[in-house]
Amino acid sequence: MKIKRILVSQPEPAAGKSPFFDLAEKNNLKIDFRPFIHVEGIPAKEFRKTRTQILDHTAVIFTSRTAIDHFFRICEETRVSVPDSLKYFCISEATAFYLQKYIVYRKRKIFVGSGRFNDLVDLMKKHKEENYLFPLSDIHKPEMPEMLERAKLKFTKAILYRTVSSDLSDLKEVNYDMLVFYSPSGIKSLMQNFPDFEQNDTRIATFGPATAKAVSDAGLRLDVNAPIPEAPSMTMAIDRYIKLHKGDK
Repeated sequence: MKIKRILVSQPEPAAGKSPFFDLAEKNNLKIDFRPFIHVEGIPAKEFRKTRTQILDHTAVIFTSRTAIDHFFRICEETRVSVPDSLKYFCISEATAFYLQKYIVYRKRKIFVGSGRFNDLVDLMKKHKEENYLFPLSDIHKPEMPEMLERAKLKFTKAILYRTVSSDLSDLKEVNYDMLVFYSPSGIKSLMQNFPDFEQNDTRIATFGPATAKAVSDAGLRLDVNAPIPEAPSMTMAIDRYIKLHKGDK
């Protein structure tokens, strides 16, 4: 069957510019966007049970804007006044600049990485005297805290938010020729929302080995996998698949 309708399990690009729009125009496709997962904050009552004392820490590690939002949210909800002396170690400039939403940027000690976590750890090694707080989601890359442990840095993991499946019940009667996933959580959401899901002719496209494995673990068929040398991006992989199957009816 030809590919005519695609559902991408992510929010629609806000800027109006996306490789998916170019893909749709090039191949005469109807592409919809719908997040299969969303983030929920850990309630203050639940956070208190962990006995994590924010003020015992002299520095905080941020790897995303979401982590920043939930750190300051939990501080507000637990009535913790963030001291001016707190140091911020951010994975990238974009993440660091987002701090301006909550603090007077130029008056704080902010350290910025190059976008790679191992580079940020190298920067933190120069500040081994700090006691770091590391805000995270319940689903996170285990290698990040492992790298901190290997570097012999003193830190506390703080699970401040969790990734949960979105309600997709309104899609029950909607049929797509291809579903596009970027995380194992998206596959989990699909199976939770549609426990009787039968793949049949529906193609599944994934980005990254962990997401591809989740498809296999769910007993589904993987049709498009990215990145590969011939197609380093998701849209390039889909375009390649369409070309290879252009003779399909």
